[in-house]
Amino acid sequence: MCYNIHMKALLDKELCDKYPEIFKDRYGDMKKTAMCWGIETDDGWYKLINKLCSDIMKACGKTIPIATQVKEKYGGLRFYIDGGDDDIFTLISKAEEKSEYICEICGEKGKIREKKGWFKTLCQSDAEKLEYIPL
Repeated sequence: MCYNIHMKALLDKELCDKYPEIFKDRYGDMKKTAMCWGIETDDGWYKLINKLCSDIMKACGKTIPIATQVKEKYGGLRFYIDGGDDDIFTLISKAEEKSEYICEICGEKGKIREKKGWFKTLCQSDAEKLEYIPL
């Protein structure tokens, strides 16, 4: 069972337009960046990713880190960058931790759930719809 998860094109575009420096490789060559596949999460994490990017822009100096991949893995956000310092990596770690408590579908309170070996952070309602069970 494989899920094709991608943020809606409009939300993906909004993030790329708001943070062109971070997402400069959004349409880059697949041999050089995984950003060519877009933001590989559902829409519920839009606010979390938006806040993370805003915090990164406030915290970075002259060199802005470039996103190389943004995806869901094992129910949590993964935000990979090229560049950045300890402060930036701390921001990313905190956002990744928060993602484990935010429904990836709707953005409400959630927790990591499982279905046939696949993990996803979901609220109760979305978990029931998608037939995921608590860990």
